Amino acid sequence: MLCLALTMLARPAPVTAALGGNETSVQSDRAQMRAALLRMTRAERYTVHEMRAPSGTVVREYVSTTGAVFAVAWSGPWQPDLRQVLGTYFEQYVQAAHAVRARRAGHGPLLVQEPGLVVQLSGHPRAFAGRAYVPVLVPQGLGLDIIR
Repeated sequence: MLCLALTMLARPAPVTAALGGNETSVQSDRAQMRAALLRMTRAERYTVHEMRAPSGTVVREYVSTTGAVFAVAWSGPWQPDLRQVLGTYFEQYVQAAHAVRARRAGHGPLLVQEPGLVVQLSGHPRAFAGRAYVPVLVPQGLGLDIIR
């Protein structure tokens, strides 16, 4: 039992961000990943909550003025747990990612572009980056280049 508890403590804290969730999930995400809030930046149509996990991975949650998490981006030495990052969109991502990988040879960045979900992943150990967003939740007129 003690070994199991020590193993759980030794693992990096999962990075969570509920894509498609609401703004109240931001605080629970931060608590679950034991992250420090680096900053909160408000813009006209959205707010970015930027957090750093103990592993060094930085997660940014983009919240619209309606309170919906329309995008999540990350960068750092560890890939976040995509099941937690993508929330209810995870299964859609898995199916689309399998289809994309089946059509291509080799490794490299992954782009999943579905009508209801876009996920971009790149990197290697100690240098991962990615972003995911739900096109219909992105505030109208907002450029996608802000999601980074």
